[in-house]
Amino acid sequence: MFMFLFLVVALVVVVGAVTLTVVGGGESGALPEASPERFQDPLPADRPLHRADVEMLRFPVAVRGYRMGDVDDALGRLGAELAERDARIADLETALAGARAPGSHSLEKPTEDDQR
Repeated sequence: MFMFLFLVVALVVVVGAVTLTVVGGGESGALPEASPERFQDPLPADRPLHRADVEMLRFPVAVRGYRMGDVDDALGRLGAELAERDARIADLETALAGARAPGSHSLEKPTEDDQR
C-alpha cells in the first residue's frame, strides 16, 4: 500500500511540474508561438527550369498535407514552361520540315541525280 501511495504522489508531482512548465509557470514564461513554415520559391525566375530545379523542389507540410496554393503556383510555372517549350519545338519542327521540302534550299550536298 505504501508503494502505491508513493507512486501516485510521484505521478501527481511530475504531471504538475510538466503542466506548470508548459502553461508558463517556469522562469522562461509561456512557450513562444511557432511561426508557420512558408514556401520559399526556389525556382529561378531569370532562366528556364532544369531537371535539378524540379528535383530540389520541396513544399512545407501543412496540417492536411501541402498548401494547395504553393503547389498550384509551382505546377502552374512548370506547366507554362512546358507549354512554351512545346511551342518552340513545334516551331522548329515546322521550320525543319519546310527546309527539307522538295524545291527548297537545303543544307544537304547535292546528289549525282541533282547535278545532271
